[in-house]
Amino acid sequence: MSAFDELMSHQRETEALGAIAGRLGWDQETVMPRGAAAQRGEEMAAIESVLHARRTDPRLGEWLAAIDATALSQADQAKLRLIRKSYERNTKVPAKLAAALAKETSIAQGIWAEARANEDFDAFAPTLQKVVALRREEAAALAAGGDLYDALLDDYEPEATGAELEAMFSALRPRLVALREKILASGKVPEPLAGEFPEDKQLALSEKLARAFGYDFNRGRIDKAVHPFSSGSGQDVRITTRTALHDPFNCFYSTIHEVGHAAYEQGVSEDFLLTPLGRGVSMGVHESQSRIYENQLGRGEAFTAWLYGQMREAFGDFGVADARSFYRVVNRVTSGYIRTEADEIHYNLHVLLRFDLERKIIRGELEVADLPTAWNERFEADFGVAVDKPSNGVLQDVHWSVGLFGYFPTYTLGNVYAGCLNKAMRAALPDLDAQLAQGDTSAATGWLRESLQQYGALRSPKETIAHACGFAPSEGPLLDYLEAKFADLYDL
Repeated sequence: MSAFDELMSHQRETEALGAIAGRLGWDQETVMPRGAAAQRGEEMAAIESVLHARRTDPRLGEWLAAIDATALSQADQAKLRLIRKSYERNTKVPAKLAAALAKETSIAQGIWAEARANEDFDAFAPTLQKVVALRREEAAALAAGGDLYDALLDDYEPEATGAELEAMFSALRPRLVALREKILASGKVPEPLAGEFPEDKQLALSEKLARAFGYDFNRGRIDKAVHPFSSGSGQDVRITTRTALHDPFNCFYSTIHEVGHAAYEQGVSEDFLLTPLGRGVSMGVHESQSRIYENQLGRGEAFTAWLYGQMREAFGDFGVADARSFYRVVNRVTSGYIRTEADEIHYNLHVLLRFDLERKIIRGELEVADLPTAWNERFEADFGVAVDKPSNGVLQDVHWSVGLFGYFPTYTLGNVYAGCLNKAMRAALPDLDAQLAQGDTSAATGWLRESLQQYGALRSPKETIAHACGFAPSEGPLLDYLEAKFADLYDL
């Protein structure tokens, strides 16, 4: 075998083992017995030790040095680039630290869930402090004297920097705040849904929505979780959702959102499976898929007209007079506590709060003990509402418990990318709304699959968006879309 063939064979096994580790994570959040948390931590640490050893195997350096990249195809050159980057990053992190992170974050997830249920941040704080300390140690090893937060951000959005994102977010904030103030001052914000919506009917319609957006159940499944997520790649891509008796939108739009993530993974070319190209290129690009499915498609007037009919079939008369009124209810703007339930205007303000706080935490400018106070003060300043309990504040998200520092800003970056993709998609598909009004998303999802999803991690994140759209990504299309949509909804 050539050096390239040996490298690819080694990598294929590493990718397969990584998929197994991901399946353990899915199991932990869905069906694992609560009493198994400590043992699962040991299991996760053990498999992470094996993965770290494979990712830092000295033979990787030898194979990479022996390969003439100029003789390879674009795809094979991209594989080498990603393997080299992974090798260089992983060799900077001691195996003991990698295993400790895997064990601590696995255990921390269960402690967070219990603390959240009991509204008890103090019960979670010591564990979070351990996770933060380990992530700071990892960041220091990776940064080599550079910015600690940027070192962690690179795991989720390669080539991005905190300073770059801060500049983009600063450009977003003024127009978002101005639009929010106009909407709330209009006096036309509709009342939320009232009544009860049985869980079995919610889950049945949730499955119908997943199928409508092209989710392949032959290679996936839907389960329930406290915090909805998507897991896996290629031939095994699973999603979760949640239900709330008085809020079916929580279930429906969580499902559509996670289907967007899953569709990206299911849409990657089979030629790339179990290679470094066989997954989404970044969390920002991943989020662009979930957000365009959920918002520009799922919350658009055309598709909500179809969904209105589906809800009347499922629940009978649920108190909304017509499709236009339903469209307004779906896009109701309010200063709620929960990021995952936020409207399109407030959502990015939720993300900016988390981005600023976690950046300070990793840099050592904010300690875990001071986090609830910092969160509550910032939230009241941004949203005009005081946080009433930890589950509506600092304990609402799972991310920090599992060490995902650097992840949050990719949510807003995904919205920015989705704005760009929507602009390009609408130009390519001028009759799209007529199809969406029939519950047919195939033109839109097909365009996304052909323009972006099939390429996996072939290109860098920015290049992936630019290739799909035909122009470089910026915040302008997102802001233009939001202003046009909500001006129409609220007669601004």
